[in-house]
Amino acid sequence: MSRNNAGLSPERIVTEALRIIDGMGLRNLTMRRLGDALKVEAMAIYHHFPLGKEQLFGAIVEYISDPARAAAPRDAADPEDSGAEEPEADTRPWDQRLRDWAHDYRAVLLRHSGALPLMIHRRPDTVAALRATELHYAAFTEAGLPPEEVPGAAAALDSYVLGAVVHQVRAEGLPSREPAVLDGRFPTVTALRDVEVDHDRVFAAGLDALLAGLTARR
Repeated sequence: MSRNNAGLSPERIVTEALRIIDGMGLRNLTMRRLGDALKVEAMAIYHHFPLGKEQLFGAIVEYISDPARAAAPRDAADPEDSGAEEPEADTRPWDQRLRDWAHDYRAVLLRHSGALPLMIHRRPDTVAALRATELHYAAFTEAGLPPEEVPGAAAALDSYVLGAVVHQVRAEGLPSREPAVLDGRFPTVTALRDVEVDHDRVFAAGLDALLAGLTARR
């Protein structure tokens, strides 16, 4: 295969970059390593991402911010995909739409947890992010929240999913070099140290409680 452009596309670049991040960590993603994985010269990547790695990072964030897109890959940075077409009507109840989004988004974030640091410093103003915001705003409006409460409810839901993923990734990560000893200083933690956490169950229960609390009639 030619090392110039051989079937290269933004989608291939993003998905291959995620494979490197998933397997080797974010810090090991370089344009040279990405080019080798794609069997092209590194400069061929700049044809699709002329601003370099930061532009690629933005495309990665947009990709994983859209659970439907990440689950069924298509061109993650196709300039013709403006998202301007009228979305089909979603007949699911408002709470089911939010639950489905939350579970799908959590699954994508867990699958690509190495890219989580990229999510922190980038403003959620991409088409993918606005698509999620539209879903949230419409669902919470349908649930009966007044307009002034809708943005806060949407932010709480997004924060819950991201926070739950970060908590699970940390819990399943490597221990510190000098972990603290559980002793009399932490009596409750010590007593509960053998309790196993079912992250799926905890997430679902917390999500139900969050949605119920946000939409409780005052």
